[in-house]
Amino acid sequence: MASVRFEKAQRWYPGADEPAVPGIDLEIEDGEFMVLVGPSGCGKSTTLRMLAGLEEVNEGHIYIGDRDVTSVPPKDRDIAMVFQNYALYPHMSVAENMAFSLKMAKVPTEERKKRVQDAAKILGLEEYLDRKPKALSGGQRQRVAMGRAIVRQPQVFCMDEPLSNLDAKMRVHTRTDIAKLQQDLGVTTVYVTHDQVEAMTMGDRVAVMEKGYLQQVDTPLRLYDRPRNLFVASFIGSPQMNLLEGVAVDGKVSVGGFEVPVDPTAERRMSGRVTVGVRPENWRIVTAAEGGLPVDVTVIEELGADSFVYGTCDVEGVPSNVIVRVSGRHHPRKGEVLYVTTDPQHVHVFDTDSGERLSD
Repeated sequence: MASVRFEKAQRWYPGADEPAVPGIDLEIEDGEFMVLVGPSGCGKSTTLRMLAGLEEVNEGHIYIGDRDVTSVPPKDRDIAMVFQNYALYPHMSVAENMAFSLKMAKVPTEERKKRVQDAAKILGLEEYLDRKPKALSGGQRQRVAMGRAIVRQPQVFCMDEPLSNLDAKMRVHTRTDIAKLQQDLGVTTVYVTHDQVEAMTMGDRVAVMEKGYLQQVDTPLRLYDRPRNLFVASFIGSPQMNLLEGVAVDGKVSVGGFEVPVDPTAERRMSGRVTVGVRPENWRIVTAAEGGLPVDVTVIEELGADSFVYGTCDVEGVPSNVIVRVSGRHHPRKGEVLYVTTDPQHVHVFDTDSGERLSD
């Protein structure tokens, strides 16, 4: 086991106008499950591939433990990679696929068999060891790919969107398996995904990236409760945060004709154009007489325990869709007008131009 450290690690592809990763600084603790998340093209897979040695580091350094591995070949880094497409050998059995890297490393036969059996037991693959990959489901193939990584007993697991080829139900089941497995083994893991729900449910900490830069590195709940900027606020959360553009005057925010209650910690820092954010669950339904924001209900997503109401609002500065979480049993109907407000402690305030968070 080992920690991982990036020190201004940069990747600049030949012919590109700017670096894919300008220079990332990130420390991952020994045994930690770190998730890199962000939209396509944000540099998360490039960062992982630099750690694995599959991409050149043009500037800066990468350390595994106290060892500088910046120029070390991939095979000598003591990492194990799990890919999106499984990368299994179709002509080999499950056991042969899992043991292949050990065979190449000239690990004795008995030791290979023991490691494969141990990994198969952990992953529930014991009855499939003699099968070929084509006889397995997508989830089973991904477990074989995990088994191949486990038998190597590496210092670091590198996982590049390993669940993206699975259907929704299998993805939920397998992400639980991976999180539990990592916890049981205690191996430092760097996991890449574009799915922020996956990131929030799996990681000890999550690193949110955009255009090669780290926007925030924090625990899932801190990212959700205290996003550092507008990008993190809009990216983290499903459904996403409602973001309303308004004007701050004398410690108050006006969105069209609707006054948004604001936490006192933001009042002294607000001026001019600001954006306020409200999570769907933090709206409070009120009557028209109480002066709430009017929302014309257009779509209702019924999820059982609760529902999400999507509506439109003609108040200036309000996005095309306003999302409100309500009870799954008692909710408005399509075509109705819903009046909502919120409480100061639930309002996130950002500078519209810089995106910086203004509330504590």
